[in-house]
This record gives sequence, C-alpha cells and structure tokens, in this order.
Amino acid sequence: MRTILSIVLLCFCGIAFSQSTITGTVLDDVSQQPIPSANVVIVGTSVGTATDFDGNFTLSTDKNPPFTIQVSSVGFSAKDIEVTSKKQVINVILNEGTSLDEVVISASRTPERIFESSVTVERFGLKEIKNTASADFYDGLENLKGVDVNTNSLTFKSVNTRGFATFANTRFMQLVDGMDNSTPALNFPIGNLVGMTETDVLSVELLPGASSALYGANAFNGILFMRSKNPFDHQGISASIKRGITSQEAAGDNPYTDLSLRMAHKFSDKIAVKVNFGYLKGTDWQATSEVDKIDPTRTRSNTNYDGINVYGDEVSTNIRAASGLGIIPDVVVSRTGYNERDLTNYNAESIKSDWGLYYRPIEDSNLEISYVGKVGTGTTIYQGTNRYNINGFFQQQHKLEVKNDNFFVRAYEVSDKAGKSYDMVFTGININRAWKSDTDWFQDYIGAYAGLELTGNPGGLTDQQKHDFARSVADEVIDPDGVDDGIERFVPGSPEYVAAFNKSINDPDLRTGSKFQDASKYFHSDANYNFGHLIDFAEIQVGGSYRKYKLNSGGTIYTDRLSPIEYSEFGIYSQIQKEIELDEEMELKLTVSGRYDKSELFDGFFSPRLSAALTLNRNHNVRASVQTGFRNPTTQDLFIGLDAGRAILVGSAASNLNRYSGDYDVSLVGQTTYGQSNTITQTGAAAYNNSYSASSVVAFAAAGNPALLDIANPEIIKPEKVTSMEVGYRGKYESIIVDLSAYYNKYEDFISQEVVVAPLYGTVGDNSLSVAALANGDFKTYSAYTNSDVDVNSYGASIGLSTKVFNGFDLGGSYTFTKQDFDQAANPDFQTNFNTPEHKFKASFGNTNLFENFGFNVAYRFSDDYFWEATFGNGIVPEFHTIDAQINYRVPSLKSIIKVGATNLTGNEYFTAFGTGFIGSMYYASLTINNL
Repeated sequence: MRTILSIVLLCFCGIAFSQSTITGTVLDDVSQQPIPSANVVIVGTSVGTATDFDGNFTLSTDKNPPFTIQVSSVGFSAKDIEVTSKKQVINVILNEGTSLDEVVISASRTPERIFESSVTVERFGLKEIKNTASADFYDGLENLKGVDVNTNSLTFKSVNTRGFATFANTRFMQLVDGMDNSTPALNFPIGNLVGMTETDVLSVELLPGASSALYGANAFNGILFMRSKNPFDHQGISASIKRGITSQEAAGDNPYTDLSLRMAHKFSDKIAVKVNFGYLKGTDWQATSEVDKIDPTRTRSNTNYDGINVYGDEVSTNIRAASGLGIIPDVVVSRTGYNERDLTNYNAESIKSDWGLYYRPIEDSNLEISYVGKVGTGTTIYQGTNRYNINGFFQQQHKLEVKNDNFFVRAYEVSDKAGKSYDMVFTGININRAWKSDTDWFQDYIGAYAGLELTGNPGGLTDQQKHDFARSVADEVIDPDGVDDGIERFVPGSPEYVAAFNKSINDPDLRTGSKFQDASKYFHSDANYNFGHLIDFAEIQVGGSYRKYKLNSGGTIYTDRLSPIEYSEFGIYSQIQKEIELDEEMELKLTVSGRYDKSELFDGFFSPRLSAALTLNRNHNVRASVQTGFRNPTTQDLFIGLDAGRAILVGSAASNLNRYSGDYDVSLVGQTTYGQSNTITQTGAAAYNNSYSASSVVAFAAAGNPALLDIANPEIIKPEKVTSMEVGYRGKYESIIVDLSAYYNKYEDFISQEVVVAPLYGTVGDNSLSVAALANGDFKTYSAYTNSDVDVNSYGASIGLSTKVFNGFDLGGSYTFTKQDFDQAANPDFQTNFNTPEHKFKASFGNTNLFENFGFNVAYRFSDDYFWEATFGNGIVPEFHTIDAQINYRVPSLKSIIKVGATNLTGNEYFTAFGTGFIGSMYYASLTINNL
C-alpha cells in the first residue's frame, strides 16, 4: 500500500493546475434534438466527458489552448473542433454517420475511431444496447461479428472469439471499468451474474484475438471491456423493469423478472456519487438428457450406462475382477443414478449492487480519485468437469483509482465465497452411498448374478435379463428370498432422500458429500502513463501490473486442505504510436508495443506487437498486425486436486503432484495372485510419471495385447505461446460499410488436458505387473494438465456489411469462418477444446424511428454444427437458427422507452454445448425510465 501511495503522490506532484473549461451542447442535424451520452474527448489523450440527457457537456483539462476535441456518438460521424480559448463555449451539430465513426479506447489504450484502429475491434454502444432484440445487453453481444456466446445456463453465458473455449474460459478476459471480473475460485468470468447493471452501461468494446502485448497473460483469445457511466457526466435516477416468461419443453413456462436501478448525483464540481442495484429471477434451462455419455446407442438397460444428465452412475467396476469368479461375466457395471432434475430446483437468480465515490480535488481539472465497491450474489448452473449448482455464490470487488488525462493508477481486490454451492454429480453418487455402500451394492449385484449361474438359471433368463435381475436385487427393488431386509433405495422426494441430499450438499468431503467450498481472492494493481502531452514525435505509453493469488477452497477444488496456496505475477509494457501523413489523401499509423510478464512459477516472457493502418482517401483503411502472446497456466492447471468420478484432475505444479493422494481398493485377484495389499495409496505424481495413454488402455482391453499399450507420462505444464498474424480492411462505399479481417494463429506448447491411466502397482512398460493391474481393474484414470508437442494452429476470417435501405431502415450482416488445424487422429488423447462452429452468419434489420418515437429490430443468427469437447463430455452440437425481435416506443418527455420482445421466436430449441439444457424462448416487456 505504501508503494501505491508513493506513486499517487508522485503523480500529484507532476500535475499542473488546469486552466481550460469547455462547455457546450451537442445536437442531431436532422431533428435538432439533443444527443445524450455523446463522447467529447481531447484528441491524443484519454481525457473526456459525455453529454447529459439534454445534450450539454462540460470538459475540464489542464491543457492550454490551442488543442482539438473530438465529439462523437453512436450513429453519427465524429467531428473535430479546435479549442482556442480557455472558457470556450462550443455548440456542435453531428451528422448521421456509421459504426466506423465510433470512438474506442481499448485497441491502443487511447481514444481513436474504429475506422483508424490498426487491430480488429467491435463496439456495442448505447444505441445497440437500447435496440438489441436480446433479453439484455450481455446477451446482445452474440450479435457482434466473430463473437461466440456459449450458454451454460440462463444467467451464465461465456463470451469468446476465435475458438478454443469451454465454459471455464480462461483464455478470454472480461474487464469492468478496468477491473478483472473473473472469479478467484474458478479463474474465469461467470458471465454477467455478478457484473454490471444495464442502466449503468456506457459502452462495451471487444478485442478479438491475442492482446498480451498491452493487457498481459490472460488476454489470449480476446478481451471484453465494459465501461460504466461516470456520475459527474450522468446524473439522476434511472430504472429498468422487465417482466416476461421463459418457455422450454422440459421446464414449461416460467416467470422472468429483471430489474435495475441507477442513482447518481453530483454534489459539486468536486464530489459525485452513484449507486446501482440489479435483481434477476427466473427458472433455468433444464438439462434432462438421458442419452449415454460414452455411447449414444446405449440405454439404461446397458450394464455400464452413464447418462449425460444422470448422476451416480459414474461409479462402476468390472464385476469379474471384483469377484474373482470365472462364472461372472467380464463386463463393467455402473450403479443406478439419479436424474439431474431430482438434484436441483433450477432456480436462476442474481442480486448485485455497486457504489462509487468520485472526487476531483482541483478545480477545473480532470484529476479524479475514486473508490468503487461491487458485491453480487447469484444462483446458476455451471458445467465444468461436472455439473454444479452454484447456489448463493458471492463475489465482491473494491477498487481505489487515481487518474487524469495522462495516467491512471488503480488497485483492487476480488474475493468470493461459494455459498451453498454443490456438485450435482457427487450429490447423486453420495445419495447412493448413503443407502448402500459401493462395496455392498456390487457384492449384491455379483451375488444375485452368481446365484442364477450356480442354480443353472432355472428361469432360462437371457444375459440381459440376468443383469436386470442382479440390478433389481442390488437396488433393493426385489428381495431374492422374499424377506424385506429393511434397506431401500432412496426415492426422490422421500424423507430419506431429502435427508441424504441435505447431508451431501453440506459436506465438503467428496467421499461422503458434494459441497463446493471456497473463499479465494486475488489482489491486483496496475498503472499507465501517456507521454503524449510531453512528446510531439509520437505518443508513448508505459505501464505495468501486479497480481497475487490466494487460493482457499479447503481442499474441495485445490490441494489446499491444510493451508491456502499463494503465488504472484507481474508485468511491464510500453507502446509507441506514430501517425505519418504521406500526402493529402494518405495517412499511415504505426504502433509498436511490447510487454514482459513474469510469474514466480515460470520464466519470464516478452510479448511484442507491430501493427500498421493505412488510410486512403478518407474512406478506405487497410490494416495489418503481427504479435506474439502467451498465457500462464491457470490456478486449476497448476493446483487442482479433484476426483471427478470418471477421472481425477491433478494440476501439474511441482508442489502439487504429491500433495494430492488417495487410498484405493485393490481387487481380490490383485491381492491373492499378485501379493498386493487390500488398499494402495497413490499420489497425483503417478499421472505424470507412471501412466499409460487412455486410448491405448481401451485398445488393450479390447484385444488383450499388451503391445498396444503406450506410455503417456505427460510433461509438467508450462506457459503456452501464440504467434498471431492479422490483416483487415474497412471501407465506405456510399451507403455501404464494409469491415473484414482475416487471421492465422500458430500455437506453441498448447495447454490442454490429456487423459491417462495409472496402474495401482507395477511400472509402466514392465510388460508384467502393470499390465496385470490394468487387467484386474486396479488402476485410476487421471486428467493431466500438460502441453502438446504437436502443431496446433487456427485460422479464420470475418466480414461485416451494413447499410441503409428503404429510406432509413438499418440492414446489417456478418459471416465468420473459423477453422482448427490439428491432427486429432494422431493425438487421440489430447483435447484442444476448440468448440467453435466453422461457419456463422448473423443479420439484423430495423429502424429506430419507423414513425415518430417508434422503432423495431429483428436479429437472425445461424451456427454450423460443431464438435464440443470438454472434461464433462464430448459430443456434436447440431446447427441451429434463431430469430430475436423487439418493438419499442420512446416517451421523450419522460426520457423513457417501452419495449416488447422475444428471443428464439421460432421456438426451435437448441444448445451450444454438450450436456447443457436446451435453450427455449423468452418473451418479455420492459419499461426503461430516464435512460434514453
């Protein structure tokens, strides 16, 4: 903290008292109406303000005239105006423009028009937010060019660009007013569950692809920037009330409510405050698939059935190996599971609030000191290795920031608590164990089957009927001797079931319970200084960041049962940007940036970026960039220690391998024939130094040939690198706007997971004892975190077109092509988790002023089918088409808007990831007050 204060004081010392205060009004050239929320920015700096509801603005700066301000707003052409006096009054009329005229900050950490940016950038501003046909602004992001939004649940959406994503999307950053919105426990954002309220959103910007050179290690696939409204610029009370229903075949029709409230007040030119509150309540998309996860042709009658949304049937064993009896068939049998709908109530809820105190200590200066606090709690479904009911999850953020037009220094802390969250898979497993242990269940199964065989199968049952009979006995559906032994399988809804359920979800020991426990946090600080006001040759920026993690899951996620795990990382960067006027019709913008990052667990890494943008005839811009990026392994890659049922997840930090251990039963054959003890302790190190590849073990089991076994022993994980090359073009052709880009990414040391099998005894490659362990079922399956030594590349392209048709109607569309270049057949045990359709098409049609104060918008999306792979399961996601629509009516006198809309109008249910619930339709009506 002393270091931060020293930096702040140093910055104070370098601030000159400001002399210039610019005021004025911004109007629409057609209607002559005020334009609220127009951006007013000093060219070449990050200092700016926005107009109020009446189009008025006040801009204070320590710059002395002459200087230039740029006025811009969504849907209008930006206008540059020279300021020549310290107290100048400027009245600005903006002409209708295009999306390329919008100003963004994220691409180079300084304001610039999208048209002039040397990298691809997408923007979702106030106009788009107000006119989106989606249920809220966050859902509306899926209409942006090149953007994928995977739906985990009703309140948990995962945003991504350019492939390689699961719901645990650690490759993509999400920043809210400069604060990372990822959860400390999971190391990735959980959508907008505890994020921003819609009435406080000023703009959303998205950078697709690697941005490590400016934003650090996690900016690997892209970054989402969300900016809120400053209370100095946006005062008053505004609210949004949205009511409707969600409709799904599995869940029926259920009410949906979404409320947001914003209150902001400027007490003086020095002090302003704001408070936001948001509340959402609904019913989640129910996941009810009973299709077998491994083999879709299998049904519940199969001995080793494992339903996608059926939990408890993950527990299985080879009954011949378990019994040691030759009369018992050599098959794997799984326990009978419970449906997901019996393990959750599908409640979807979000409650969030934030507040900010803003102080400008120097009159007529843009120096600002602010404190912002955010809290949020929510209930949702999260799909990772298993399916989790995130119940009462709580996250808080606290930020202190000092900034002016040339610098910022900020520090913040993010912490979370898991609340009453639990793992639904282990809930099913341990409800089963509560009424009968695994050992007793399989013994009863084996005993019933053996009894039929020993008595000569007097009923003449088929093999399937024998297994059905054995399962009925083990499940206590029938008592073979006709005498009730008092043991019954718990029926969902029964008092015994409810008691076992409640016991499990409150027990963090996965051997007996399923509670998801966490109280992790991280501290982050970063700073940036722009020397543009001191150096005329070029705009030069320098900055840096520091982060410290403290993992504290009590052993339920990480290997931190005895004490929290702490580690840290830092980075420094610089950027030089130069504009060169080649002639009157041609201008070149060159940007060179570089960043050095160092984690205490790995060697440092330097990420350079070189980009150029050439503007021709003011209507055409060609851009190109090349950069390298990297990402450090995540907290889960390094320190997870979780038995997920079908596989054990063990992070590969050197200190983690032996910190995870388990005691495992040995088969009767292993004990009697091979002299092993009845239990063996195995640490996570076995996954990395004594394991076979999972695919080779499957091949060995089918053929019985030990020569088919391949030693795995994956390497310890290290940072992943990417070299990204991109070209693009933006152009204006009379009424048609074109924006296209193409990229190629080449990855090195690609991070993913590899499924391996570690025998409980013997050494892999010994061709004897370890082979016997596999044959006897004495092994554990692990999911190891490692790097690929094979080539992983991806490439793609996007094109967007927009225009005005029929005298004022907005028509736009985009097409995105994305492709992975990876030889899966040669690497069957390595998952890249590309999870992205090869072809996507999006289109929109609307008019914001069809007639006086009335507008509408229709959005269409098409997604090609694609293969989804993740630790929960793999499968095809079929192609889908969706149509969203809304109509709205503005009430200018109340500065309000009434909207009626629907999503997925056709009612054709679809899903974006294997294992999730089908996405139905939503119908809603909303009233937004004082927020035009």
